[in-house]
Amino acid sequence: MNDLTIDRTGMFDMALSLLTARAVHMAAELRIADHVAAGPVGSARLAEVTGTHEQSLYRLLRLLASVGLFTETAPRTFATTPKANALRSDVPGSLRPFVLHTLGVLYPAWGEMAHSIHTGEEAFTKAFGEPVWRYHADRAEANDLMNQVMSRESEVMIDDLVAAYDFSSFGTVVDVGGGEGALIAGVLAGTPGLRGIVFDQPHVVSDALLRTAGLADRAEAVGGDFFDSVPEGGDVYVLKWVLHDWNDEKCIEILTSVRAAMPPGGTLLVVESVIEPGNDPAPSKILDMVMLVLNGGQERTREQFEMLLESAGFHIDRVLPMASSSTSIIEATAVEPKQMRKQ
Repeated sequence: MNDLTIDRTGMFDMALSLLTARAVHMAAELRIADHVAAGPVGSARLAEVTGTHEQSLYRLLRLLASVGLFTETAPRTFATTPKANALRSDVPGSLRPFVLHTLGVLYPAWGEMAHSIHTGEEAFTKAFGEPVWRYHADRAEANDLMNQVMSRESEVMIDDLVAAYDFSSFGTVVDVGGGEGALIAGVLAGTPGLRGIVFDQPHVVSDALLRTAGLADRAEAVGGDFFDSVPEGGDVYVLKWVLHDWNDEKCIEILTSVRAAMPPGGTLLVVESVIEPGNDPAPSKILDMVMLVLNGGQERTREQFEMLLESAGFHIDRVLPMASSSTSIIEATAVEPKQMRKQ
């Protein structure tokens, strides 16, 4: 008979990781990281400033200290750690909005994951009765929190993008689906002489950030629908965190629209997570499930990106991983389109 190896401890920890995550959410909601930023604070004082039950709060903090979020420097006294600093509301790239949104606003959707696995459909609609984007559009507080998540993540990603990719050889960059223009502002600030166009839906796109950054003379905001057309005249086009929102057919529609605006030999940069083969843990594999549950989208492998891009008239030149995020830059050149291959 074959030996049977059972890792009960590992399975126990994995199964209860949900409770640890919710404890992290509680710490973010109570702003514990902000309260201990200046130095160690006792649980009695923390309970006073957060309006919580002291013994229960202590038990929460004791759990979080056991996973490195805080450290108990003296009996019932807690101090910050590098992980806790990532929850502070006053630091660039803070993950506090992400934790509040993912483990708070979106929490009911994770309980409906079985719906996605059985049907291939997003679970968010089953949990909330409407699609994720409509839900946020109708609720200002949830929408503001989601915008904070995107802004904080963009802060980190844009710094990585500018450090990893040289835009100096281009005259005009077009950010397709660029929202309020954070990426264009970051790229233009780091590349003197470059001009930019930020393109998104009319009710989303804005030039306010560009004007605030003093870039109004080098950039413009254009409204429209990227399924119909995108602005012509760019030397390099950027799709950041766009394709993972859509299925393959919709992605090819978007890419075909972008290709129609570009001359042969033009450059496209697709900024997305790329799933690597093998069993190693990776944020991209978790994000892939997030996209499935929330809106039926997906993260993709290099081979899947090649299929999409070749079908729309692009050839991948290289994939550049970025330093401090799970995101990569897929650089592609506009060529002649091929027929879509079956997966």
